[in-house]
Amino acid sequence: MRKPRVLLIAEAANPEWVSVPLVGWSHARALARVVDAHLVTQVRNRAAMLRAGLAEGRDFTSIDSEAVTRKTQQLGKLLRGGQGKGWTVVTAMKALAFPYFERLVWGQFGDRLKAGEFDIVHLLTPLSPTSPSRLASKCRKIGIPFVWGPLNGGVPWPKGFDQARRDENEWLSYIRSAYKLLPGYSATRRNASAILIGSRATWEQMAAKYHPKCFYIVENAIDPQRFQRRRTRSADRPIRAIFIGRLVPYKGADMLLEAASPLLKSGAMTLEIVGDGPQLPQLRERAKALELPENAVRFSGWVEHGRIQDRLVDADLLTFPSIREFGGGVALEAMAVGVVPVVTDYGGLGELVTEQTGFLIPIGTREQIIGRLRDTLTTLAENPALIDARSEPAWRRAHEQFTWDAKARQVLRIYEWLLDKHLPKPQFPMPTPDSPAHPARQPHSVAAGVEF
Repeated sequence: MRKPRVLLIAEAANPEWVSVPLVGWSHARALARVVDAHLVTQVRNRAAMLRAGLAEGRDFTSIDSEAVTRKTQQLGKLLRGGQGKGWTVVTAMKALAFPYFERLVWGQFGDRLKAGEFDIVHLLTPLSPTSPSRLASKCRKIGIPFVWGPLNGGVPWPKGFDQARRDENEWLSYIRSAYKLLPGYSATRRNASAILIGSRATWEQMAAKYHPKCFYIVENAIDPQRFQRRRTRSADRPIRAIFIGRLVPYKGADMLLEAASPLLKSGAMTLEIVGDGPQLPQLRERAKALELPENAVRFSGWVEHGRIQDRLVDADLLTFPSIREFGGGVALEAMAVGVVPVVTDYGGLGELVTEQTGFLIPIGTREQIIGRLRDTLTTLAENPALIDARSEPAWRRAHEQFTWDAKARQVLRIYEWLLDKHLPKPQFPMPTPDSPAHPARQPHSVAAGVEF
């Protein structure tokens, strides 16, 4: 059989950026290794793609939607209330600009799609389920399968964190469900041939009548070429912990300082905080107020993504008590070099990390999370061998189940099923630490009564 000809649409796809643009880029490049793919992206990504060696016209097409995108970005800056805050507002502004981008895409590729130049259209980004797509109905009318996702987002704010929610300027999150009133909300779900779901939270938001066309494929993965190094040290006192992320309230760096303070003072643990953000000054002040030794806590600031593995390999633990994480990619990156995650069992983190590959802190109030995290860190400082016992399973889980190539093979099976309904429908349950690289061959339910 010839490879499926797929038009990949990723408004955000950039090898030099992080977060959603890096997800879009990595996913698209992995798919291009297993299908005949052409990538359509926004013009701001053009220069980076050319530097990465792609040829415009052959490998990708850039769409100049700046006339609208620039205006919505400016409006978002005014409404979000500060750099690094108001991410619901940012997502909403992108949703306002996306229809114009899609209109330009259809104007350039509509005739080629009608002529049968492509077998499938796959919308990779935006990742948010709040951005409907008008291409879904257009593709259905001309008989081309439309694949949407992975979609991820909408993890509810846990109870007891209203102050953090306000500090994040997440005022729009209180009415987030209003996105269901957007034009195209139902039509996108109805006309999509397959919907890739990136988390349980997103699955639960999806109406039951669309579940038969949904497939569980997590949002994030790792590129082994970016994470070639591996932790080789044995954990010992002081155990070495690292936090990596934006320094904003919901990421929980302040709770980490509180929880770890007795261990940092006693010399049983050291902590490196990697990242920048509006909370940095408060964190520095809090470290002084707690009288933490300067050699016990290090604020390293922003580190370029390509050098993250160099920071990770010298650590024993990734300590990351975020209370509202969608994708949780930092946990995969830690596991990819053999560093053991200590994370909250909530959102994306709780789906990537297992009891065999890390330590899960039950969600609760701020005080409960601090207490539970302190208990876990104290136990590990007293028994460092518990860390090393999870290092190998963590590395194996990341490299066997969560690479971009593994994800691309899963998506390829969906493509093949869409093009030949005589094939069995793919099933992708939640991977487990001891399952092979293709866990779909061992189908089981990941939620009561639900099989993805």
